[in-house]
Amino acid sequence: MRAARLIRMVLLLQSRPVMSAAELARELEVSERTITRDAQALSEAGVPVYADRGRTGGYRLIGGYRTRLTGLGRSEAEALFLSGLPGALREMGLQDVASAARLKVSAALLPSLRDASASAAQRFHLDAPGWYQEPQTPQLLPAMAEAVWGDRVAETRYARRDREVERRLEPYGLVLKTGLWYVCARAADSGDVRVYRLDRFSAVTVTDESFVRDEEFDLPGFWEERAADFLRSILRMRVVLRLTPAGVRTLPRVADQAASREALEAAGAPDPDGRVTVSVPMESVEVAYTQLLGLGAEAEVLEPLELRELIADTARRTAELYPPPGERPRQ
Repeated sequence: MRAARLIRMVLLLQSRPVMSAAELARELEVSERTITRDAQALSEAGVPVYADRGRTGGYRLIGGYRTRLTGLGRSEAEALFLSGLPGALREMGLQDVASAARLKVSAALLPSLRDASASAAQRFHLDAPGWYQEPQTPQLLPAMAEAVWGDRVAETRYARRDREVERRLEPYGLVLKTGLWYVCARAADSGDVRVYRLDRFSAVTVTDESFVRDEEFDLPGFWEERAADFLRSILRMRVVLRLTPAGVRTLPRVADQAASREALEAAGAPDPDGRVTVSVPMESVEVAYTQLLGLGAEAEVLEPLELRELIADTARRTAELYPPPGERPRQ
């Protein structure tokens, strides 16, 4: 533990001209007293750590000292490609590996380029979850991430409808979709690669058994195909709408975007009032009702009749809540 911290301290000092004891303590998550002891230990080991005294002082390396410890290990190199996803790294338990990788890269750069990582971090940040959500990190995500990274077979229990099933899985990859984690894994009993939601696992045991990964497996392509299949499977009902121009613009924001745009492209010419009739695939009457309320008077439901009556009833009840202008609200 201490040896790893000493290495990180040297790499930090290589990547910056000078660092105060407080800065080092914050980066290494120790006390300033521990930093003083570590600096002394490094000096005794032959690492030229020099302490500048005074209000603007700090620790620095002298004589152009460069450590040979900048080579990346496999796990660090892999984590480095995810360094733009700090939340995902933290949830998978890989933040320390990624931090070490970034330090090694920074230490190897020319002095004029060492602020590149901080500069990029201040200019781009990926916030994957949607608004109005409190995403929950699945408790078993780190274990599954360990199996994915190590190409290890996982013994699992998974909630499927009204029962739990046991599965031996060869986990190929993890996907974070709008705050939800999924694993794409080959099931040992069928040999098929399937998609599983991480929060439905009640047990994940990473075994010592390795599996041979199919080198032709393409995680982004596989996910895109399965996501499209899933979307087609749930959009089982057709809703016929008459939309105002404002409704045409708003529909892709309240319903599935791809399905909405496809329906709008297939629509005919506007009627004399400027309204367009479209047929949009949606999941169910209940889901369509919730989504289409966001269009208000910019959409008229023509079919199915059940949905039209639901929307009409809501409109009547809403109108009753609002008296004509000049009348006071009912107490």
